Amino acid sequence: MTVYLVGAGPGDADLLTLRGASLLARADVVVYDRLIDTSVLELAGPGAELIDVGKRAGHSSSQGLINDLLVTLGQSHECVVRLKGGDSFLFGRGGEEFEALESAGLRCEVVPGVTSAFAAPAVAGIPVTHRGLSHGVTVVTGHTRDGDFVDFRGLANPDLTLVVLMGAARRGAIAGELIEGGLDVATPVAVVEKAYMPGQRVVRCVLGELAAVEVAAPAVLVIGAVAELSYSHLQSVVAASARSAP
Repeated sequence: MTVYLVGAGPGDADLLTLRGASLLARADVVVYDRLIDTSVLELAGPGAELIDVGKRAGHSSSQGLINDLLVTLGQSHECVVRLKGGDSFLFGRGGEEFEALESAGLRCEVVPGVTSAFAAPAVAGIPVTHRGLSHGVTVVTGHTRDGDFVDFRGLANPDLTLVVLMGAARRGAIAGELIEGGLDVATPVAVVEKAYMPGQRVVRCVLGELAAVEVAAPAVLVIGAVAELSYSHLQSVVAASARSAP
């Protein structure tokens, strides 16, 4: 009996790993999050039980309850797939679930996924690092556990690319803190909404304008010199796997 923590990638099923697709096809139970695209769920076998534990207004499961559910399912089913958007170990709380399963004496395997932190910029034709513009990238969440917030002043580095996940609602405060920390108000910004999903949209602005830009979650914020780039060839190749709106 094994519980598999599978990263579903940023959206479209074409970006799911072969290992992930294989496990979905033979899963007894699939426990999935809110933003999992239907094209990914359709890869589950016809006899698989699908359990939605997505966190959203009016319908949510606490992390403790999810951990308990995975333990219970892992004790009674041969193949349990815990399907999480992007990569399970990047702001997906996969580490907590792994610990709970390991503490219960259950076998657990992690199947990495393509993270939206890099895939969303790519679909907009933006390389997160680029010689002469950015020699590194910092990935950070827009909020932390228990409602605490990241100190963005300390992340204001013009030589690095800053990728912010789950930061759409706090974009004004984030921009303000980065400017206070020393980033120029003219620093390029790209906002990638719903990457690899119907309704995908890319909005470009500068840091001083970010608060006024209308943004719909889920969105990835890319802040830094590279956000001004848009390699048309890269964009067309990567976007080819993104699904168009029906």
